[in-house]
Amino acid sequence: MYRFVLTRQWVCLTLVALALIPAMIKLGFWQFHRHEHRVAQNELIARNLYGKPVPMTGLTSPGHTVPRSDFWRAVTATGTYDPAHEVVVRMRTSNDDKVGFHVVTPLVLADGRAVLVNRGWVAGGGDARAYPPVPAAPSGEVTVTGRLKADETSGGSGIKDRKGLPDRQVMLINSEQQAAALGRPVLGGYLELTAPAPADGSPEPVGEPDHDSIGAHMAYAVQWWLFAAAVPVGWMVLVRRERRDREQAQAQAAAATGAVSPEPASA
Repeated sequence: MYRFVLTRQWVCLTLVALALIPAMIKLGFWQFHRHEHRVAQNELIARNLYGKPVPMTGLTSPGHTVPRSDFWRAVTATGTYDPAHEVVVRMRTSNDDKVGFHVVTPLVLADGRAVLVNRGWVAGGGDARAYPPVPAAPSGEVTVTGRLKADETSGGSGIKDRKGLPDRQVMLINSEQQAAALGRPVLGGYLELTAPAPADGSPEPVGEPDHDSIGAHMAYAVQWWLFAAAVPVGWMVLVRRERRDREQAQAQAAAATGAVSPEPASA
């Protein structure tokens, strides 16, 4: 009755179905793990963003690599800006996706160490190789609050730190690179300024990282698992349809044979 499933065509179809099931299950778990990662990431960002600010010196030091658990921690630092060693970071976007620069100004602490402060975004001028118009940093001793970020690297940012750039322009915010230029120790990572906000809105403060949306990964996971469950169901539907079609074909052949068979001779 079901011997047709042993034919070459059906064996190939069955093998394809058997291969698809685990592949789809694996894809479903891949999307599920991405969903879990996104949820954990959102929780980490929210927890660190809205925690009580702590001194940056308590979380990092020169040469220190900021761990993922400290990303976006609310931190404070007190010192004096060093505008002479200020740099701008190329190819950065504003909160409304305009391309320009981030302004990074060292903040010199009382002990002589420095903190890199990303003061925010500014637009470029007519010449991309010229230093853009940047509002002056506050003078005198200031206390700043912001988000702790890890040093950028070419592997993490997807941007290579190109040589031959115009003076005081860089591609990455990196404490080790800036320590060499400053000639003083620089705390690992950098501070993304949130307060005090500039009176005239420039530089434009960097917006908070997205920590509300979770994407559609869970929906994709369920979709892949439903596809995996549908494969054996579809296989059975095709088998039963094939069996029915074969039975109907056999019945029609038998009927046709009976219709053309010679009548028995009369006595």
